[in-house]
Amino acid sequence: MKSKFTLLFALLFSTAFSQTIKTDSIKKLEDITVKGYYNRQTLLRSVSAVNLIDSSLIKNQPNSSIVSMLNTVPGVRMEERSPGSYRLSLRGSLLRSPFGIRNIKIYIDDFPLTDAGGNTYLNALDASAIGTMEIYKGPEANIFGANTGGAILINTPITNHNEINFSVTGGSYGLFHQTASIKQQYKKYSFSFSEGYQRSDGYRQNSAMNRKYLQTSQQWNYSNHGTLKAFAFYSDLKYQTPGGLTAAQLDQDPKLARPATPTLPGAISQQAAIYNKTIFGGISNSYQISQRLKHVIALFTTYTDFRNPFITNYEQRYESTLGLRTFLEYDQIKQDLKFNAQVGLESSGTKSQIKNFNNNGGEAIGMQASDRLKAAQDFAYFRLNFDINNKFLIELASSLNFYRYDYESYFPIVVASKQRKFDARFMPKAAASYLITSDFSARASISKGYSPPTIAEVRASDNNINNNLQAEFGWNYELGLRYKTKNNRFYATGNLFNYHLKDAIVRRLNQNDTEYFTNAGSTSQQGIELETAIWIIRDNPSFLTALQWRTNYTYSHFRFENFTSGANMFDGNKLTGVPENVLINSLEFNFTKGIYLFLQHNYTSSIPLNDANTVFAKSYHLVESKLGVRNLSINKIHLDLFAGVNNLLNVPYSLGNDLNAANGRYFNPATSINFYTGLSVKF
Repeated sequence: MKSKFTLLFALLFSTAFSQTIKTDSIKKLEDITVKGYYNRQTLLRSVSAVNLIDSSLIKNQPNSSIVSMLNTVPGVRMEERSPGSYRLSLRGSLLRSPFGIRNIKIYIDDFPLTDAGGNTYLNALDASAIGTMEIYKGPEANIFGANTGGAILINTPITNHNEINFSVTGGSYGLFHQTASIKQQYKKYSFSFSEGYQRSDGYRQNSAMNRKYLQTSQQWNYSNHGTLKAFAFYSDLKYQTPGGLTAAQLDQDPKLARPATPTLPGAISQQAAIYNKTIFGGISNSYQISQRLKHVIALFTTYTDFRNPFITNYEQRYESTLGLRTFLEYDQIKQDLKFNAQVGLESSGTKSQIKNFNNNGGEAIGMQASDRLKAAQDFAYFRLNFDINNKFLIELASSLNFYRYDYESYFPIVVASKQRKFDARFMPKAAASYLITSDFSARASISKGYSPPTIAEVRASDNNINNNLQAEFGWNYELGLRYKTKNNRFYATGNLFNYHLKDAIVRRLNQNDTEYFTNAGSTSQQGIELETAIWIIRDNPSFLTALQWRTNYTYSHFRFENFTSGANMFDGNKLTGVPENVLINSLEFNFTKGIYLFLQHNYTSSIPLNDANTVFAKSYHLVESKLGVRNLSINKIHLDLFAGVNNLLNVPYSLGNDLNAANGRYFNPATSINFYTGLSVKF
């Protein structure tokens, strides 16, 4: 194992040092910064395993989904079992997530999008709401609270001038996506309003999707020292859920929805779907108290009306969240030493009213259960940064995490309000980076992750309150390298990590196809992530003005340790749902007159679909392409025209399998070859 790690690192960086390409105007790696929640660092010197997705990467991907874009990041796997049904893991498995996003902390601008119960409705956002994304892989519980997977910071689009934008995209299987926005800048005040509408009939039966989206951002620089920001969105999302197929049903017709059995109805007759109406709002204030001291406070709230008619029941949830995040930051520079300190806290509470009924063809009849739960998640954190001689950067950080939930039942048995309180957990991190040369940096880190059970795991679809679930936790050890040539034509990054997770939370199914969760044992997660990019041609005066080649590779040696399911032991088995190898290559051709061609190839190796490793999803090669012309100008109007093809090789594959599925219903076939075309207009 270690020899394989060493060999891959040696190959990567021997290639990097051999580059001798001439200088050009490419954006310098050392100038690219990551925000890190008010702690800006250059990407070259960052102590974290962080990837930045900016406009240069977003523009080449389909604008109706973020799945393909996120899957270009090493160590990230995003799935979409049907349009709108997102699942996401950072260096991990989806054993905890039959649907939705858990165990990852996600922020949008200054505000946590993840609620106190541990759930994140990322699919509520329209793709146009994302300006940039910072992806922090590995446990970041030290400053972002409870997680063992990592954190994502979403920054909404910003502009320094007035503009109006409109875009429309149409494609196969009834795809239609339309957006419009207006941005206005005054002396001390700026605002933006945007809306989005998206629909699709879906590739499979019972897989239609529809989303309406509204968003606004406001900023007022009320003094030379203070800035007030406001952000809000409303999302009305509906997507049908076709359900998993067996291997025989997949061979018969991959477009089928889950059919009925002698004992259970099918997805179509039960009108299986998700209905999610969410409104989110936040306000933040940043004030520079003195030259060295700054204070930031953010208040946020959200309300969700969630309905899920499923095969065996009809669930209704009403969720409301209220919280704040605040910190003080201190900066000081003394000759060759820069010192930065942050101390702060984040507190949030989520109330959930959950009711389950019998599902009679999409109608809720006959109550099965009714419960109320309230999750409270609080943590205080501090972070110290020492920058010595602009070469040696040291980060020491930690958080003290508190988690509890209250619950009471109304039906079928009345249970008076009770509380379960978890022990306070101390989550430290120590990390450093060093500039070996002005273009080559090395980093190392050790951090602890912690993730208590989410409300969706405590109170799963079996309608029971599970008070036996323990928080999962683990230590992550990591090394990394970053390199760029002096002429900025080539860069390479590499991460090597070793992560041991204890008390892993996993999903299990009862005989009646309802789910519950349990702590099943431990996992050992070792991996390599490599990323390179080279401008083969840049600023060429001929027809082909530029050509960029990017390569990303992920190797995941993830194994079970002391892992049980009933009487079965799965020690040494591959971690369910995780491909061992993922290789992504892309080419971007830029021609004169603003014409471009983007090609991307994704190889994903076979994926174990059950803990016993007796069923695997086959490896696949996924090819995507996009052709267009940018910055066509007519007076003050700028036009972008584009067309694209997904799954160019028409490969049968699944972009989200059901893990450990009952009766062999593992497979959710993804769309065959499909096309899209669109137009965007900027005034």
